[in-house]
Amino acid sequence: MTKALFREDAYLRDATGVVRAHTQEGGIVLDRTVFFPRGGGQPGDSGRLDWHGRSLSIATAVQGERDAVILVPAEPLPLPAPGTVVRQYLDWERRHRHMRVHSALHLLSVVVPLPVTGGNISAGHGRLDFATPDLPDSREALEEMLNGFVEQDLAISADWVEEAVLDANPALVRTMTVQPPRGQGAVRLVRIGTGEEQIDLQPCGGTHVARTGEIGRIRIGKIENKGRQNRRVNIQLD
Repeated sequence: MTKALFREDAYLRDATGVVRAHTQEGGIVLDRTVFFPRGGGQPGDSGRLDWHGRSLSIATAVQGERDAVILVPAEPLPLPAPGTVVRQYLDWERRHRHMRVHSALHLLSVVVPLPVTGGNISAGHGRLDFATPDLPDSREALEEMLNGFVEQDLAISADWVEEAVLDANPALVRTMTVQPPRGQGAVRLVRIGTGEEQIDLQPCGGTHVARTGEIGRIRIGKIENKGRQNRRVNIQLD
């Protein structure tokens, strides 16, 4: 098991860690990490590890068994031995753009209140697929609503609740193809806004900015027909 420091603080850019194991494929497992592993449409983080005057670039991070986070080196170079204390550094600019896009997609799921059949995040743009035969009425109206939420600078926070809360409120799950992880007794909910200003609450294990104002201006890209009951809405950050 790897302690997920990114869930405690999405703004943590570096930290120490101890090498626990190597995988057969040449990956590295630390006892704790700031690297988010690929999942839920969000890419795995990249960055580097430093130890004893040496450095190793990390191309991505993936989820392993038993909640292990596996760091994947960018090159087949010698790895720090198990037991070695390393300093891990994120490619922060890339991660922060992922956070901005991820939060923007949560806003998109508010302005297009339809079941989500898929999604994807990259550094600067993203998309959601919606289960609907009809395209949104107006790209300009969607963009105006999205940026209205950005200008409100609403707080974004996360809470852990018992799985029974989700069972009692199944409408909280927007995605039809990806379900929140079960079996650990608790589910992480991401909330946008507080009190009467709350606009969204849904399960999510990804990283987000602290306020909607940090997202910056959002532009609607292509709105595509992806099948009889599927429409794709692309967004970009200015």
